[in-house]
Amino acid sequence: MTEAAVQERAQAGRTQKVGRVKSNKMDKTIVVSVDFVRRHRLYHKRITRSSTFFVHDEKNECNEGDLVRIEETRPLSKNKHWIVREIIERAAEV
Repeated sequence: MTEAAVQERAQAGRTQKVGRVKSNKMDKTIVVSVDFVRRHRLYHKRITRSSTFFVHDEKNECNEGDLVRIEETRPLSKNKHWIVREIIERAAEV
């Protein structure tokens, strides 16, 4: 097997999520908010909830407001179990 095939097979079972960067104040760590929509079980209205994740950003590339794809990985610290896979959209510069 080629090296690319081995890496692709290893990543096949890993969960990926897309969210916005809330904070990049820490070194090599960002906080990402992932929104998801559920239905209220009685009234059936759409309810938007969000989860926050501590994500490893090796090169400190992400800024607040960026849209990023994160991937589950082995525990890197007490709270960090995710890594940045790609930056989908950069935040508008002000």
